[in-house]
Amino acid sequence: MKLSHQHPSSLLRTPSSLCASTILAIACFTTNAWSADNSPTPASPDEPVPAFTAAVMQDPSYIESGKQVWDGQCRHCHGNSAYPGKAPKLKPSSYQPEFVYDRVTNGFRKMPAWKAVFNEKQRVGVVSYIMSGDFAP
Repeated sequence: MKLSHQHPSSLLRTPSSLCASTILAIACFTTNAWSADNSPTPASPDEPVPAFTAAVMQDPSYIESGKQVWDGQCRHCHGNSAYPGKAPKLKPSSYQPEFVYDRVTNGFRKMPAWKAVFNEKQRVGVVSYIMSGDFAP
């Protein structure tokens, strides 16, 4: 009976290749799945501010989109359960929608800009949610 002996480096290449291929396939799949609906489109520095009409501000799809972003990201720093002093508590009655959109899009002081993370619809949604009667920090 003849046993074939493989060179040790060929044994190492196979699992490494398989691992690299798997990681690449997962990255491609998740990137494609994410970009199908929610892909962030980085804003240009001269991106125009959207029109915050009554229809936009009261649109349930914008409010729900904003609530999802708030719950997934914003609440960690601005929510009632956030560590005191981590970020200012929001006072929507003191704000204009354009002001909130600018802060979400471009950041301010220690707050990061979210324009490269969330697409315009998501950022408009955050504004709509924060300014809505449904907002609960």
